[in-house]
Amino acid sequence: MRVTSKGQVTIPRDLRELTGIEPNSEVVFSIENGRLTVAPKNDPRREQERERLDGLMKTLKRLEGTGDPEMDAEALMRMTRDR
Repeated sequence: MRVTSKGQVTIPRDLRELTGIEPNSEVVFSIENGRLTVAPKNDPRREQERERLDGLMKTLKRLEGTGDPEMDAEALMRMTRDR
């Protein structure tokens, strides 16, 4: 597959169908592990991943500052090791 002088490529039909990229739809480009990826903008899996990440960030924010700064790693390991 070649990239045109304008940076354009044609996504083969079978790949468009597999990924849910429809004619005149919008796509999102991202870089993952040094590779360029393209996905439909309204990809339900992407939305689910975003919701999970948002939930994790809210939980971490809620827990921020609740730990015991006096406890060292060894004491924490003793508490959790035999559970």
